[in-house]
Amino acid sequence: MEKIIYMDNAATSWPKPEETIKAMAEYFHSIGASPGRSGHRLSLDAGRVVLDARESVSELFGIKSLLRVVFTKNATESLNIAIAGLLKPGDHVITSGMEHNSVMRPLRVMEESGVELSIIPCSLSGEMDPEDVGRHIKKNTRAIYLTHASNVTGTIMPIAETGKIAREKGVIFCVDAAQTAGVIPIDVEEMFIDILAFTGHKALFGPQGTGGLYMAEGLEKEICPIMTGGTGSRSESEEHPDFLPDKYEAGTANVIGIAGLNAGIRFVRSVGIESIRKKESELTAILVEGLRSIPEVTLYGCGDAKKQTSVVSFNISGMDCARVAMALDEEFNIMSRPGLQCAPAAHRTIGTFSAGAVRLSLGYFLEKDDIQAVLSAVEKLVQR
Repeated sequence: MEKIIYMDNAATSWPKPEETIKAMAEYFHSIGASPGRSGHRLSLDAGRVVLDARESVSELFGIKSLLRVVFTKNATESLNIAIAGLLKPGDHVITSGMEHNSVMRPLRVMEESGVELSIIPCSLSGEMDPEDVGRHIKKNTRAIYLTHASNVTGTIMPIAETGKIAREKGVIFCVDAAQTAGVIPIDVEEMFIDILAFTGHKALFGPQGTGGLYMAEGLEKEICPIMTGGTGSRSESEEHPDFLPDKYEAGTANVIGIAGLNAGIRFVRSVGIESIRKKESELTAILVEGLRSIPEVTLYGCGDAKKQTSVVSFNISGMDCARVAMALDEEFNIMSRPGLQCAPAAHRTIGTFSAGAVRLSLGYFLEKDDIQAVLSAVEKLVQR
């Protein structure tokens, strides 16, 4: 089998560490039961798997209490809880012009029900001035929803600065960390984050169907669950639990996925987020400089590996982005993602709506030779 150069890690990371695969296999081989649904030893063992994962998430994000970690199936579910569960008609909310549809679509739904929405314009490189957020805060501003980094340009947003403004104004601050959890340090206390939504299948090296939500103390009294049902706790009552994490974890947990997520987080911590970030930044810098040297290539974003994640989007003059991605796949075994990447707002901001762009998103397991192979492939396509 020919080598595949996987450049779609912003969608889902691949390959996964052996630790992730081993943990999931071990759960199925040795446990297999559900937590909180029985009193036998295997159910208790499953409960320990979930509890251990909560502790790993807490330590990763500087969360003081592991019970404030809610497991969901992805960042989208987490954001729906944070948006649909919190906002009411008459509320005003703020977001940026670089958001993914996992933020924009729930906000548009709430807008139809009477929530006022302000979208902060960003520069052509996808950068945002936090002071612009402050200028849009009003008496009825309920929350600010902001991506930590764009999935189109990789541009890193000023989270701590925006969080400080939100805290001073008494506004809830929710961060979408789908693109940064595992590759950029996050501390919810130091960055003034009230709600953190993350996914497990990207830079945390977990499987699909895993994610989570953190909310600061007291917010569970204000945020309604978007799903209710069995939790394994207080089974004598037909009233849904009002305490964390049970309030937002109705139904049988994805324990095998959580086991894999926990192993992925442990892998990240064993390597070190700083080391992962350093390697990905070095590879991103090589890719950006190489693409920039090709006259027919247009790059998007800030073009500075220190100010972005390992996401690089580009177009080739005279070629549709879908054709470029198909050629990279079929002729060079390079996996990329063309189009709008579920972020039309971001593409409007950088001027690529509605054609889109080719997105190359690097991962920790790539090497310099892989980047050179990608640059060579792009040059060959341009020469045609």
